Amino acid sequence: MLRFILVIAAVVPLTLLLTPFHILACRYHLRWQRTIPQLYHRLVCALIGVRIHQVGKPLGHDRPVLMLSNHVSWLDICVISAVTPAVFVAKSEVATWPVFGWLARMQRTIFVDRLARQRTGDATKEIGERLRGGDAVILFAEGTSSDGSRVLPFRSALVGAVHHALGDDAQGIDVQPITVQPMAITYTAFGGLPIGRELRERVAWYGDADLIPHFIGLLAAGAIDVTVSWGDAIATSAAADRKAITRDAEQSVRRMSEAARRAGVKGAYAPQPVAPETITPAAQPA
Repeated sequence: MLRFILVIAAVVPLTLLLTPFHILACRYHLRWQRTIPQLYHRLVCALIGVRIHQVGKPLGHDRPVLMLSNHVSWLDICVISAVTPAVFVAKSEVATWPVFGWLARMQRTIFVDRLARQRTGDATKEIGERLRGGDAVILFAEGTSSDGSRVLPFRSALVGAVHHALGDDAQGIDVQPITVQPMAITYTAFGGLPIGRELRERVAWYGDADLIPHFIGLLAAGAIDVTVSWGDAIATSAAADRKAITRDAEQSVRRMSEAARRAGVKGAYAPQPVAPETITPAAQPA
């Protein structure tokens, strides 16, 4: 509990210090609105004791990128934000959570009401607009979190955002193409021990697990190792088959997650940068 108190005692002043600058950046659309959250989460991960290992790297920010990832814990947000500036897609309930909802809004999160089809369409359109505006957008494509032992099936509905970003009705207009990049989040060690069945629930937050007890327990523990793996990117067009894109991304995330679990924290990976020539064209519908 002492460690939890010390972490909170450091995170709260940090949050209060950076918040005015971030509000100003968002109001005037300054580039700080992307860099401040990245700085904030790097510091938060350091304070918690999260050690991030990367395989490959995200694409540069000179192009719109939709990143499709698996989802294990609320800590995923901190980890991903620490390694790349991005905005997230989350269920609408998150916006109502005390403190966490406010932090999500500060992150410029896109909220999706999965029970209302029209609102889902609005969220899809907003994703497209963010992509066209130059943001990298993180979509947890499973639609929920898991215990981290496996990757759940990806859902293709929100991948339709690429069509809005490209402009379904923008015929004759030179619209910048969107790139889809799969990524895998794999927690490999907790307290210096490989994560097995006994330790998995200490990190993974899923199902009906209460957020606050999990939050306190994780911050009180420290020494968490996580591997962020970046897959080959896929260039899309308005004619791209979103189901094929989703299927290929799911398979890529499964492979990367399994490889990260095998490698653990022994440094078995050699980083494989993603170069422009590795961006492959998306499949076209039959």
